[in-house]
Amino acid sequence: MEISRVGVIGAGQMGNGIAHVFALAGYDVALNDISEDALSAAMDIIQSNLDRQVSRGKVTAEDAAAARDRIRPELDLAAIGPSDLIIEAATEREPLKNEIFARLAPYLAPHTLLTSNTSSIPIMSLAVQTGRASQVCGLHFFNPVPVLDLVELVPSLATSEETLGRLESFASDVLGKSVIRARDRAGFIVNALLVPYLLSAIRMAESGFATVEHIDAGMVKGCN
Repeated sequence: MEISRVGVIGAGQMGNGIAHVFALAGYDVALNDISEDALSAAMDIIQSNLDRQVSRGKVTAEDAAAARDRIRPELDLAAIGPSDLIIEAATEREPLKNEIFARLAPYLAPHTLLTSNTSSIPIMSLAVQTGRASQVCGLHFFNPVPVLDLVELVPSLATSEETLGRLESFASDVLGKSVIRARDRAGFIVNALLVPYLLSAIRMAESGFATVEHIDAGMVKGCN
C-alpha cells in the first residue's frame, strides 16, 4: 500500500526533525507527544528550521508554509495508529519504547509499517510488543535530520523482506536519503564504530599521549 500518512511519536530533537523532513516531502504528519508544551516547542523549532531553509534558498517560502501546515500536533496516541508509516522517536529508554509499542498495537491499521528511530535498542525487543513483528523495523535517522543524508535500516530476524524493501525504497527514492543496512545488534553500524573510537580518543588524552586539541585537529584535518 502506498504511504501517504505518517505518524511520528516523540516531538524532541529527532522527532521534530523527522516530521520536518516528511512534511517537506509532501506527507501529512501526525506528531505525537505527551504534553501540549512539548508539541508547541516542537512546532516552533520546525518553523524556525523551515525559515532558515528559506533564508538560505533551500526551499521556497510557499513550500515551507505548506510543509508546516501538513504537520498536525496530536496528544492522543490512538490517533497515530491508522498511519501508513509510524516512526517512534521517543526518549532512548527501552522500557518506555516497549510500552509505547504495546500501547500502540491495538490501534494499528493492518497495513501499517512500524519503525523505531532508536540508535541502540534491539528492534526485536520492540517488535515482540506488537504481535506483528514482520512489519516492524529500525529506521535510524541522524541529527540534524533535515541536513544529514544517512539512514540506518535495521531489520530484526522477524522483519519481512516486503517491509524491508518498502522502507528502503521509500527512504532512498522518496526522501532522498542514503540508506545503509545494519544487523539488529547494539549500536548498529555507526554507533558501534563511533563509541570505541571516542573511548580510544579519551584514553589517548588521559595517558598523555597527545593533547585534546591535537587529537581533535588530527581527526578533523586528517580524517575530515
